Amino acid sequence: MKNLDAKYEALKRFIEEKGKNGVVIAFSGGADSTTLAAVSHSVLRDRAVAVTAQSPTYTPEELEEAKKAAKEIGIRLIVVETDELSDENFSRNPENRCYYCKKALLMRLRQVADELGFKAVFEGTNFSDLTDHRPGFKAVKETENVYSPWVEAKFTKEEIRAVAKKMGLSVQNKPPLACLASRIPYYERITAEKLNRIDKAEQIIRKITGAKQLRVRDHNGLARIEVGRDERSLLCNVEVLDKIATALKRLGFRYVTIDAEGYRTGSMLLTIDTEE
Repeated sequence: MKNLDAKYEALKRFIEEKGKNGVVIAFSGGADSTTLAAVSHSVLRDRAVAVTAQSPTYTPEELEEAKKAAKEIGIRLIVVETDELSDENFSRNPENRCYYCKKALLMRLRQVADELGFKAVFEGTNFSDLTDHRPGFKAVKETENVYSPWVEAKFTKEEIRAVAKKMGLSVQNKPPLACLASRIPYYERITAEKLNRIDKAEQIIRKITGAKQLRVRDHNGLARIEVGRDERSLLCNVEVLDKIATALKRLGFRYVTIDAEGYRTGSMLLTIDTEE
């Protein structure tokens, strides 16, 4: 705990230094960005503003959750629109898809910062993320006046949750977020129709099972359902499986499958052909 306290003080010093002339914070409403926004607001007050992107790759429910999280911490929230699908570099879905998305988002956030007369942009990558496939972080390092305070202070995901708990934030146990495009295998084209089908499928499964950690991976019309490893028993019921299969086939899925391993990050990397 002493080490965490020292990190927290270092984090606040970093936020004060880089945010002294105002900062906009990339805000999804997830644990990382909400906690970062809460700490930044506590240090900078009105010099910190959260910005959420409304996009076809995120659900309307997530936007509403972001609005609630911003209201909870008392920070001003600005909602901007982005359209990743109009960028061929993104929609053709290469392995570095997230680079193009992040680059466009950061440029939009820089515009908002300029409009507000602010200098800096914060985003919520944490120290644990750096061990995963994170092509979007390259865009962070390339963009001027954009900073990752959690990385700078070496906060892991669990340490961020500890800070959220200490601050009494409702997101302290919120499952990780990911855009709907992450459900589509690399090099399969991302379309609005696929994103909408995935969103509806996940809404249906949540309603039927109550699963909190959920991904419906869309393998060209085959639905591969992942739920949290400790939630897999929710699917061990014939009636539940029948309801899910019927509902997802109505959405246009030809096959409906359950991933026995459950949810795990980076599972789509296994779809990439790595043979020479």
